[in-house]
Amino acid sequence: MEKSIPAKARLLKSEKNWMNGEVRGKIIVFLCAIIMISATIAITIFLATKGVQSFTKNGVSLIEFLTSKQWNPADPAKPLYGALPFIVGSFAVTFLSALIAAPLGIGGAIFMTEIAPSWGRKILQPVIELLVGIPSVVYGFIGLTVLVPFVRTHIGGLGFSLLSGMIVLSIMILPTITTIATDAMSSLPNTLREGSFALGATRWQTIRRVLIPAALPNLLTAIVLGMARAFGEALAVQMVIGNVKDMPHSLLDASATLTTIITLDMGETTFGSPENNILWAMGLLLLIMSFAFILLIRYLSSRRKI
Repeated sequence: MEKSIPAKARLLKSEKNWMNGEVRGKIIVFLCAIIMISATIAITIFLATKGVQSFTKNGVSLIEFLTSKQWNPADPAKPLYGALPFIVGSFAVTFLSALIAAPLGIGGAIFMTEIAPSWGRKILQPVIELLVGIPSVVYGFIGLTVLVPFVRTHIGGLGFSLLSGMIVLSIMILPTITTIATDAMSSLPNTLREGSFALGATRWQTIRRVLIPAALPNLLTAIVLGMARAFGEALAVQMVIGNVKDMPHSLLDASATLTTIITLDMGETTFGSPENNILWAMGLLLLIMSFAFILLIRYLSSRRKI
């Protein structure tokens, strides 16, 4: 005969199982958070430790690193560690690509959410997702095959230039800006639109004077995130920018960025050598700029009014 379990025992057992599941879930998510935080701290400490060795161990001047235009760390007689041309190149392609991608991305977001909300997103959303899925090496290959000859033939210069890098990067960061801007415009309450229309404003007046100012912090956040993406891009830019170690003076001049110099020179240096340590210093500078972008995004997010 089967032994029956009292109701009180079944309830206690059920509560015990639930508690076990609750505790197990908390432990899993807690471990996930610990792993993420630990990985971030470990990478930061490692990069900071390696990045400062050029200045503390090899005697490289920080002022020379940030302000000098001369770069030749492999010269045994008189090594030169001026990274200013690469810093200028990184900021130039980042800001110039944002100048192109920001109006296109925000315009596309307004089209999807305000002009053609029913069918606009069905058309543009797959296009944006396709742009996100294309690998950066493909962007670089297309730029090398199509864009560089086009610039050389129709605009001037060698084709390998800041202009080519700027165009490639603007296409690469366009999905980031468009997606976040679309979410920002979609999250605005309909009462804003209805109130504006009730006062007699046209659709364009509502967009320009009501919706864009209301979503401005989030739109700026989208632009800054796109710039952060552009600042850290290496492969596609390396294929079209020319990778020269001189200061660029125009959009048609070849240039280089911090990321392109790291990827080009890392394999030709010995681990622990001054040439290798100065590349780690460049990596540390990229990390500091990433933190600056994150702080700027946090500041813009804190200014959200809606």
